Amino acid sequence: MSARKIRIGIVAPSSRLEASMAERVKGLAADRFPGVELVFHPQCFRSAGHFAGTDAERAAAFAEVANDPAFDAVWFGRGGYGAGRMAEDALAKLGQAARAKTYLGYSDGGVLLAGLYARGFPAVVHGPMPADIGRSNGEEAVARALSYLATGAAETLEPSVAASAKVVAFNIMTFSQLIGTPLQPDLAGHVLMLEEVSEYMYRIDRSLFHITSHPALRRLAGIRLGRCSQIPDNDPDFGQTEVEVVQHWCAKSGIPYLGRADIGHDAANKIVPFGGLPSV
Repeated sequence: MSARKIRIGIVAPSSRLEASMAERVKGLAADRFPGVELVFHPQCFRSAGHFAGTDAERAAAFAEVANDPAFDAVWFGRGGYGAGRMAEDALAKLGQAARAKTYLGYSDGGVLLAGLYARGFPAVVHGPMPADIGRSNGEEAVARALSYLATGAAETLEPSVAASAKVVAFNIMTFSQLIGTPLQPDLAGHVLMLEEVSEYMYRIDRSLFHITSHPALRRLAGIRLGRCSQIPDNDPDFGQTEVEVVQHWCAKSGIPYLGRADIGHDAANKIVPFGGLPSV
């Protein structure tokens, strides 16, 4: 008897996914992961202004796939912007079957990851998405995500995950914006990994001020900094690197700075299972 295929449902809680990218991802999966079945929800390809369909359509598609016991995982198609507009409505629709799934994404999808983790969902994961196929060496990123979803392969993980009891990972701006909302999880004792792309250094600095000043987040076990890429030139020059900025706010807040993390908006973006590795 052949083994049952792992079924992964793909939805787009934020911006629209190009159909050509979906076809490339399906081709990669068919060639390299024959035990995986990918199902792209039609909502991924809808368009409503900036978004992959209206807020209601995106919430409904997410809940439909999450609540369907035929799926083993929910994979976010791409980032962009929009998850915050539908997150609370979508999460309110989830039933017991939704708790048995793995949820994988990053960037703007971190809003949903935070909300799921805050509600005790056990398999919430930061990692590459189908749209990453469009990056330089993007096949590497997509294959890493599929390898993790299919087998939990240890080589896909961010290297410090195994040494930390509890971990989470977010985009800096996304995480800063959800602080103080009903989506904010309790991260006491966690190592918080942060990354950013295409933001001015002063905005990174402002967001780190917000993150490290929140009383609940001063109970973090530490912060690791992922890659901050494509930072626009500041006029005048900001005068500090992203590492110096994080070190400044960690020193000011008393949160330990633990060094770098191998995450970012690029093909090398590694897997970070929220809460860390399950105990054996």
